[in-house]
Parts: sequence; C-alpha cells; structure tokens
Amino acid sequence: MIDAARDVLERVAALGEYRFAFDVRDIGGAAIDATGSPLPDDTIASVKEADAVLLGAVGGPKWSDPAAAVRPEQGLLDLRETLGVFANLRPVRVNPRLAGASPLRPEIIDGVDLLVVRELTGGIYFGDKSRSGTSASDLCTYTTAEIERIVRVAARLALSRRGKLCSVDKANVLETSRLWRSVTDGLLASEFPAVEAETLLVDAAAMHLLSRPADFDVIVTENMFGDILTDEASMLAGSLGLLPSASLGDGTSGLYEPIHGSAPDIAGKNIANPCGTIASAAMLLRHSLKLEDAAHAVESAIDAAIAAGHRTADIAGSDSAAIGTREFTAEVVRNLG
Repeated sequence: MIDAARDVLERVAALGEYRFAFDVRDIGGAAIDATGSPLPDDTIASVKEADAVLLGAVGGPKWSDPAAAVRPEQGLLDLRETLGVFANLRPVRVNPRLAGASPLRPEIIDGVDLLVVRELTGGIYFGDKSRSGTSASDLCTYTTAEIERIVRVAARLALSRRGKLCSVDKANVLETSRLWRSVTDGLLASEFPAVEAETLLVDAAAMHLLSRPADFDVIVTENMFGDILTDEASMLAGSLGLLPSASLGDGTSGLYEPIHGSAPDIAGKNIANPCGTIASAAMLLRHSLKLEDAAHAVESAIDAAIAAGHRTADIAGSDSAAIGTREFTAEVVRNLG
C-alpha cells in the first residue's frame, strides 16, 4: 500500500517540479520484532522532523494476543499522541460507478458525500485501564477543552461544505456524552450560528447511516463512536479499501492512513485495493503540504481509473475482471500524466 502511494507521490513531484524526501521507519509488529517496542525512538525522532506521516497497517495474527504486554496498536496510539493529532477526518463519498459494490440499494446511497470528524486522543482508548481476576475497567474521560477543539474543527469544515453538522453522543446514558452535548450546543450557538446543527444518539446514528446516509454532511463524535461508525460508513462506498483518513492537530504536520487495517491473508498477493492509501496521500498533499491542485489531481486520477473500468478484486463484482494492486496504481500514475 505504501509503495503504491509513494509511486503516485513521486509522479506528482515530477510533474509539479517538487522534491519529496521519504524516510521509511518501522512501527507496530515489525518494530516489535526489530526492537521490542511498537514505536522505537528512531521512529519518534523521524516523525517529529517530518512535514507529514503516511502510515501503513501495524498488526497481524503474529501479534494478536489480547493479553500480550506489547501490542502493535500501542504504537499507533503513541504515534498519535507524539504528533498531537486530535482530529481524525474520514471522508466517505460514493462513486456512482461503484454503486453495485455496496450492499445497500443504489437509491439509498445515491449522492452520499459525508465527512466524519472523530476525536482521536481522548475517551476510553486513552483512559486508565485495570484488570484483576474476573473484573476489568476502562476509564472514559473528556474535558471541555478537548470537546471544544474538535467541534471547532468540524464546524469549520461544515461551513466549507454544505453547512450541516451532526453531533453524535450517548447522552441518555453516559456522563461524558452529557458534557459533550452541553459543550457542543453552547459552542455552536455562540461561535457558529450559521451551521445547521443536529444531535443524534450513537445507536440512532448507526441506523440513519444505513437508512438516510445522503442526508449527512459532517458528523462529529468521540473516539470510540467514531471508530465504529466510520467502519460502518465504509460499506456505503463498497469497500474498506476505498477510504482515506487524515489525522490533524494544531499545526500543519499530520498523520495519513487508509481506514482499513492489515490483511495478512492477502499480503504479498498483489490483490489489495490501494485507493484508500493513495487517497490518503492526496489528503497529505492538501492538508500538510498545501498543494490543493496536486491533491485534486490525485483524486481525479483515481476516479478516472475507476471510470475506465479498472477494478481490484474487492470492487470488481461478477461482471468485471480484477486487476492487481500494482496494475491499478500504474493506471492512477498514468492518469496523472
């Protein structure tokens, strides 16, 4: 996946007379095997110096024991904390030519173009954890400041799109969600009166994502809810392999990765879908390097490859022959030319 995105970025550099310097470092399972740490010190030093980070999947069955003291996912969480990225942007757009790849009826997904803004460094994933005998606990904590900064990001993005923002919580049960709702309502009323705001409980949001997905513009929610809802939303587009993400903080440096994880069963077989990673590279160009025209060109090149009938196995369907990862990437690179 990373090789595919790098091929595209190098083509962008050649066409635009830019120069991108790449520094490849270990994280996750590979880093555990090499150093015993899922995020080694030399990786930390490199990402702190970089203008942006493009990330591959970090896990696999070799390191999948939930009881293990060191796990690949710890490297990802530590990387987000190191970079100070708190806003995870996950766009979901349904390509009309791939409507048949979605399990939903075409009339339901027609016109879907939404953006999920997920809070990334708070909540239950980062809270204190304990386990003793037959009981365990995970602490979910949010502060007013954490909620305000993610809602501001989402509201500004909504104003740049269709002006609609849906906040998702579980305020009928969780105290953190009650704070989330109170802070969100107050902030939107005082700072973003032009935003058309909606609030949904997370279970209702999960239902409406499947029954009326085209009604959504920007969705903002906390860490765990966002993790789950975006995987659900990926099925609107037809495949996890299609969707990118960007994780941003207060500066321009960001963390970019497809929303899918590792797929050990197809590793090395040249059949995985590189669209999500290539589109993540486009987001890198847009948000960290401020190369909007180049970002748009990459996204258009992906669309052109799909429009020409090129498909990897996950989106090929029964009436279309599949091509490999490298072959699809070559089509995207060719379209850039």
